[in-house]
Amino acid sequence: MSTKTALITGATSGIGAATARYFAANNINLILCGRREERLQELGEDLKQYVNVYTLSFDVRDKAAVADAISGLPDAFQQIDILINNAGNAHGLDTIQDGTTEDWDAMIDINVKGLLYVSNMIIPKMIAQNSGHIINIGSTAAKEVYPKGNVYCASKHAVDAINQGMRIDLNGYNIRVGAVHPGMVETEFSEVRFKGDSERASNVYKGFKPLQAQDIAEIIHFVVTRPYHVNIADLVVMSVDQASSTVVNKK
Repeated sequence: MSTKTALITGATSGIGAATARYFAANNINLILCGRREERLQELGEDLKQYVNVYTLSFDVRDKAAVADAISGLPDAFQQIDILINNAGNAHGLDTIQDGTTEDWDAMIDINVKGLLYVSNMIIPKMIAQNSGHIINIGSTAAKEVYPKGNVYCASKHAVDAINQGMRIDLNGYNIRVGAVHPGMVETEFSEVRFKGDSERASNVYKGFKPLQAQDIAEIIHFVVTRPYHVNIADLVVMSVDQASSTVVNKK
């Protein structure tokens, strides 16, 4: 079995689940984290035929739950070689004057504070072992601000800044740090953003070929399998039909 172990947050769907499957197919052991325990267990059981898998069900917004879950890992999963900070979401697509504090809290608590809570538990392990690789999943929204994107874009700009800060602060500890910033990926993302409005969510991806979760999974695997002296620090990925967060060639 592989000597590498990856911890993936937001592993129950989309990019997280696709990355878990791709890692398992390439002999990387897995710690899968997510809120939806039933989905988590199903995925874990499916992938145990390929690699060693451990599942942790918690909400990244809950600092105590994050600490309890990660500190309670069994000995076989104590060494974490790869951290994929993937858990994230968008709530609503509203002007700043029409947005709700509940939506703002959800985005900041998950996209920013949740990433920090998990990283806070993993980074000391990586420093102690003098090795590790952290991949923070951002967005094209980390690089630009678009209409009605205000707080979501702010949260992803924060991820971009945290990624850069991590890389600076961990320089000298033999830890690689990088971000992957996807454009539009056909996942449950839009359904969450539009709060279960499936028709509105499906319209986001009509008229062009968006990225698929598998595309990003393959890119993440490429990033983590470079020779160790190579660190891909910042990577923006869009489909050929997408030129920016809002410029999309729809037919």
